[in-house]
Amino acid sequence: MKKYPEYKGLNLPNVAAEVLADWQKNQIFEKSIETREGSKPYVFFEGPPSANGMPGIHHVMARAIKDIFCRFQTLKGFQVKRKAGWDTHGLPVELGVEKELGISKEDIGTKISVDEYNKACRETVMRYTDVWNKLTEKMGYWVDMDDPYITYESKYMESVWYLLSELYKKDLIYKGYTIQPYSPAAGTGLSSHELNQPGCYKDVKDTSAVAIFKAKKETLTLDVLKAVEGDVQFIAWTTTPWTLPSNTALCVGPKIDYVLVKTFNQYSGNAINIVLAKNLVAKQLSGKYFAAETEEDLAAYESGAKKIPYWVVDEFKGADIVGTRYEQLLPYAQPYQDADKAFQIISGDFVTTEDGTGIVHCAPTFGADDALVAKNFDVPGLLVLDKDGNPRPLVDLQGRFVPEMGELAGMYVKNEYYADGEAPERSADVELAIKLKEEDKAFKVEKYEHSYPHCWRTDKPVLYYPLDSWFIKSTAMKDRMIELNKTINWKPESTGTGRFGNWLENLNDWNLSRSRYWGIPIPIWSTEEGDERICIGSAEELYKECEKSVAAGVMAKNPITDFEPGNMSKENYDKIDLHKNYVDEIVLVSPSGKAMHRESDLIDVWFDSGSMPYAQWHYPFENKELIDGQESYPADFIAEGVDQTRGWFFTLHAIATMCFDSVAYKNVISNGLVLDKKGQKMSKRLGNAADPFETLDKYGADATRWYMITNAQPWDNLKFDLDGITEVQRKFFGTLYNTYSFFSLYANIDGFSYAEADIAIEDRPEIDRWILSELNTLMKAVDKAYSEYEPTRAGRLLQEFVTENLSNWYVRLCRRRFWKGEYAQDKISAYQTLFTCLVNIAKMSSPIAPFFTDRLYQDLMNATDLPKEESVHLTLFPQAEERLIDTDLETRMQMAQNITSMVLSLRKKEKLRVRQPLQKVMIPASDEKMKAQINAIKDLVLSEVNVKELDFMSEDSNVLVKEIKANFKALGPKYGKQMKAIAAAIAGFEQADINLLEKEGSYTLNIDGADLVILTEDVLINSQDIPGLLVANNKGVTVALDITMNEALIEEGIARELVNRIQNIRKDSGLEVTDRIRLSIAKHEKIDAAIASNKTYICEETLADEIVICDAEPKNAVAVEFDEIKTYIALTK
Repeated sequence: MKKYPEYKGLNLPNVAAEVLADWQKNQIFEKSIETREGSKPYVFFEGPPSANGMPGIHHVMARAIKDIFCRFQTLKGFQVKRKAGWDTHGLPVELGVEKELGISKEDIGTKISVDEYNKACRETVMRYTDVWNKLTEKMGYWVDMDDPYITYESKYMESVWYLLSELYKKDLIYKGYTIQPYSPAAGTGLSSHELNQPGCYKDVKDTSAVAIFKAKKETLTLDVLKAVEGDVQFIAWTTTPWTLPSNTALCVGPKIDYVLVKTFNQYSGNAINIVLAKNLVAKQLSGKYFAAETEEDLAAYESGAKKIPYWVVDEFKGADIVGTRYEQLLPYAQPYQDADKAFQIISGDFVTTEDGTGIVHCAPTFGADDALVAKNFDVPGLLVLDKDGNPRPLVDLQGRFVPEMGELAGMYVKNEYYADGEAPERSADVELAIKLKEEDKAFKVEKYEHSYPHCWRTDKPVLYYPLDSWFIKSTAMKDRMIELNKTINWKPESTGTGRFGNWLENLNDWNLSRSRYWGIPIPIWSTEEGDERICIGSAEELYKECEKSVAAGVMAKNPITDFEPGNMSKENYDKIDLHKNYVDEIVLVSPSGKAMHRESDLIDVWFDSGSMPYAQWHYPFENKELIDGQESYPADFIAEGVDQTRGWFFTLHAIATMCFDSVAYKNVISNGLVLDKKGQKMSKRLGNAADPFETLDKYGADATRWYMITNAQPWDNLKFDLDGITEVQRKFFGTLYNTYSFFSLYANIDGFSYAEADIAIEDRPEIDRWILSELNTLMKAVDKAYSEYEPTRAGRLLQEFVTENLSNWYVRLCRRRFWKGEYAQDKISAYQTLFTCLVNIAKMSSPIAPFFTDRLYQDLMNATDLPKEESVHLTLFPQAEERLIDTDLETRMQMAQNITSMVLSLRKKEKLRVRQPLQKVMIPASDEKMKAQINAIKDLVLSEVNVKELDFMSEDSNVLVKEIKANFKALGPKYGKQMKAIAAAIAGFEQADINLLEKEGSYTLNIDGADLVILTEDVLINSQDIPGLLVANNKGVTVALDITMNEALIEEGIARELVNRIQNIRKDSGLEVTDRIRLSIAKHEKIDAAIASNKTYICEETLADEIVICDAEPKNAVAVEFDEIKTYIALTK
């Protein structure tokens, strides 16, 4: 006869290892796809990780979320193909290789060839593939790792070129010389979405300066300024003093009020006449400065005095001083062209009086706004010519001052760019601030804390720098992107409307260029003049253009002559390499016969990954129907970390909109961060990072995944605590294991194998009908939760059902049905009911806990001849049977659970053991319906709480007095400022008002003339205790427990304690559960009386045929002690 396996303990890591071996041996993952052949596809996109770094615990979280919904949709009958991928290009790879080789970007092409460098990148990028694959298997993440897409492969790169060529044909790609975010540490420009990755903006303390710019008197137009004795000076504030040598303009707001102020320089003591915004006088002239009562007070000032007077002479509009010229602040170099138009006051609407001086220092070479406003007034940026005659800024691409900067030449403008230990004590900003003070050109120098952008990969500050770059005109499609975004189901919704939606609303053109070496080259070839260009969209097109070039005599031979256009075999594509070190050797010919060289930049690596829906299938060269026929596009579901909101999520959306006028994905989960238990970001440096392999080895993938999913919503940050996994092991998996162990023990004894026909629902006892009703209600709720991408809700529903309904209520109430009585209808009904619950719990829980649930399913099904699948993951998700759902029964049983819970909590509060029977519990009933419901579960409640009687009392009885107060935690977020008035109104409730709120579930208040509805969860209701009674209230039900006791109750309590101790001795003695026994108990006055009045009960419960009271301690007896009673018990068969 088949038996249900029985285990000596729960070991989740061992279960996972054994089930994983079974999956691999029997190819269960592959079968989960094969068995759904012909079914509707559910499309999932895998966001590619980079295998040049090690996986962390956050990857377990991210991959669990992906796995859950792919498994769930497979259970729903969909075919779910999931192709793994590897992100192989970009800064993370290049910076890692440079560190390993001990080189910098500048060494590439000199100390090491581009070819050698790219070979090193190719070798490095897949270094940890085996580790990633191991984690993937160990955590139970099903994804096709045998045929992944790899972004450095020629087929993938060709598809990316195709997409770029489509954008080029639509006139959505252009070249521009603009001020862009630039990372000197990485040696490349950055796109705006890279600059907006989480953590890129950091609060830093920098040296700030308010510089003094001396007006050229002959250019002053206002009489009040012309009349000034001495110099007129304009003051401007900057948090980047290193840009001051590149200043070529000062910008004012045309409508802003400005003032002329007489005062003294706090550093030199010299008299000065400064111009600044009227609204900022108090801010800039604070601290040492004070407003003089008369202009004459200034004459009393002595240099070095603690307080410095100032006097406001007159005011005027910004427009009145536009065109005024000033002397160059730091004349290291002049603009190489139009220098006569530099160093003048201009105007711009972006100027505010929120901070600074109301006069903006403009360095057009280092600020996009500066460049734009300067251009309107024909003011040049400060560019100088290098030795080859090419214009360049005063800071080079490494972030160092150029030779024209004299004593500062070669100095990095940010100390963070120096190698560790090499930074000077005084930064460039400090050196310049000191110079300004020495030259009497500093009004104020101080440390200033502000938010400054940093490179997302090097963690070093970025500069805004003039670069020649290629851009995608994403702003042209902004409205369509916004429109399509509104059709996407974002989890949480706030990310779609907020972080992502706001990003689209403020979209900039996409900086596509990267001045790097290892990545996908921009497939554009240009003549030297830039008047003729071609964008290559395929390897075949490149081949044909190479042939044209050879025919025209531009190239001697075709570098890709071995490639066979139209041949899609891997062997053929292995003959070409589209990386920079190869394609830069290709020179094409223009229609007019000129040579065309490739534009030197690579593309933004985010375009690589955003192309994966198409490039993973080598679209459009192969598998065209998968995209055009929407068989594998768009994705039904994607999920990645919140940091991808402006990364992969954006690039997927942008490319799909611009190339296909479509969304790339329909549903997306933006998961939060995994922090340590204190809410700190995990890092090796802090020593608070959890090792994913150690965690899975110790706790098992099931408990780890279950904890991560049920502890917090996926989009909320998770405070990762190993103690929480231990709790999950115990509370959920331990309970489920114990329930199965209980079932298997008695099912094996009775030989239950589900061979009998299903007992009709109407022939089953109420407790069975109830749990089956709850089970089917659960099926609907869990199905809905998974379908709405709410895995936390699904997990918590399952956990509550297993722990509260199945184990704590059903099994506990039905225990004797399994171990007592004949193997007849009632017992068979109990077995069938519990079996059904366990099998369906295995199915519903399998997306979250794939290993244990598969073992549970197989252990149950393999002991029967019922139709079965090879794995729980090949089954179909259980469908609820409406005929089995009895909402009235569920309501009654919930009431029974609620009443039981309250009475047991009162017992605990008073330290009254449950084995001690009590006489009476009283419940106020609001109406006859409530009475009927309670009467229906009366016997069950009394049995559970060990009370003899249940009586009803009138709701308006004076015996029970309820107290009510506002639940500020619930009401606060809803009503804010109205809370005080609402709390006062609630505090004034009469007993009738409280009863009505409990009965109806809501109550309408009138606050300041407006009706507000409060719910039961918005208040806290307590009942006052009465002498001799303990009172509790929950969910609209009140119980009053009578705790007075008589001798009969006390004796019965002793008898129950004896039964408990005897059962424990039976268990420890190794007796079979069916063995009958003879009891010998040492004489004790209270025990003797209890046995005399409860002998039959004791014998029935312990399977005792005889109880002998002994004058002395029986032989081989066990000492027993409770309630200050001590005796000895021995038992024999």
